Amino acid sequence: MVEARWLYTALVIVIGAERLAELAISRRNQRWMESRGAVEVGAEHYPWMVLLHGIFLASCLAEVWLWKRPFRPSLAMVMTVLLVASLALRYWVILTLGRRWTTRVFCLPGEPLITAGPFRYMRHPNYLAVITEIVALPMVHAAWVTAVVFSLANGLLLKERISVEEEALYR
Repeated sequence: MVEARWLYTALVIVIGAERLAELAISRRNQRWMESRGAVEVGAEHYPWMVLLHGIFLASCLAEVWLWKRPFRPSLAMVMTVLLVASLALRYWVILTLGRRWTTRVFCLPGEPLITAGPFRYMRHPNYLAVITEIVALPMVHAAWVTAVVFSLANGLLLKERISVEEEALYR
């Protein structure tokens, strides 16, 4: 039987590859928006977000392998369900925003605020997905230190990010 740490490593690699695919979608959408006069807002925090998310994935693996975190099937099952739910919400956001979705913050003059999809229910649904993922992914293999540390760091970053987005919505 394959050791759970190897399966977990494969899961983290898949999530990392998925993030790289999102960056490609974001870049394509960014070019489309800029061709229509969109202007980036609050770019100063973006490198910190990229760094945080990259280190997060590495930390998930490091904690499991170096600290030999135990695999707890019942915890893994619950956290995997939460992880899948966070991914579903993320893709719902991406599909709803369409070409207006990027990992950066852009103002697109003359475009109405999107109120369809998950935006009917909350203002920043993607961040609920991110918050859930930052807890669920490490906890699939009981990497609780990563879950706690990166939840706190992400909270600080989201405070800035949401402030930037709120300002951008009313430009």
